[in-house]
Amino acid sequence: MKRMAHRVRSTSHLVRVLTVLAVAAACSALLLLPANVGAGAATDRMDVPVRQDLPVPQATGQAFDGTAAVGALFTESDGKLGSHFCTASVVQSTHGDLAVTAAHCVTGRTGQIVFVPGYSAGKEPYGVWTVTAVYTDQAWQSAGNVDDDFAFLRLAGSGSEPVEKVTGAEKLAINPQIPVLVQVIGYPDGGDQPIACVNWAKEFSATQLVFDCGGYTDGTSGGPFLADVAASGQGTIIGVIGGYQQGGDLPQVSYAATFSAATEALFKTAEAAG
Repeated sequence: MKRMAHRVRSTSHLVRVLTVLAVAAACSALLLLPANVGAGAATDRMDVPVRQDLPVPQATGQAFDGTAAVGALFTESDGKLGSHFCTASVVQSTHGDLAVTAAHCVTGRTGQIVFVPGYSAGKEPYGVWTVTAVYTDQAWQSAGNVDDDFAFLRLAGSGSEPVEKVTGAEKLAINPQIPVLVQVIGYPDGGDQPIACVNWAKEFSATQLVFDCGGYTDGTSGGPFLADVAASGQGTIIGVIGGYQQGGDLPQVSYAATFSAATEALFKTAEAAG
C-alpha cells in the first residue's frame, strides 16, 4: 500500500521534491487510447487545448461525495464487504469492463476483491463489481519494477451491462507531456469518503511523476492522476498512485509510474483476453 515502503531519503531530497514549481500555463498534448482500441489498433495523437476554467492548485486533499468512474477496492467474504484498501478507476475499453489500479494493490492478495465505484459514506450508488481477472506486466511479476506498478482489472456485475455503461469511463493517456494540471482522487484507509486535490503533475524522473498535496495516506494507492477533467467529472488518466516508494512515504508527496508503451501493451492484452 502507499506509504508502506521504508526507504529513507536525505533532507536535501525532501526539500527538492516538496518544492512547488512555479505555475506556468502550457498546452499539454496527450496520446489517447480511443475506446475501440484493440490488438493491432492504431492510436491517435490529440492536442488538448489550454482550458481557461481550471481550478486553483490546492495544498491538501478535500473529502467529497465521489465520482462515478472512480471507486474503492474492497475485500469480500460471504457477500459482505470487508475493508477498502486501494483505489481504482473504470477506463474506456472495447468491452467496457476494465478498470486500472496499482499493481502493488493486487499483488499477493488472496480472497475475493470487489470494486465499488462512486463509494461514499457507506453507499454503493453504482453497485458492487467482482474482479474476475487481474493483468500485470511481466516486468512487475518478475522483479516488482516500480516503472510497471499498474494493473488492469476485469469487472463483472450482477446484470448484463458492463460497468462502463453504468458509470462512464476515463480515457487512458500514454507518454503524456509534463507538467500538466491534474486532479488526483483516492480513498484513504479508515475514511468513509474519497479525497480529491488539484495540482501539477511534474517529472520526478524519466519514468515517474510526482504530485504534491497533503492527505494521501494508505488506501489512496491506485488513485488516478486525471488530466483535462470535464464538468462531468471524467478526464484522462496519465498514471495512478504507485511506482516509486509504492506511491510515496509522505502523505503530502505522491508518485506514479508514467503510462508508457508497456502500459499500452498490457491494456491491449487485457482487452484481447475479454
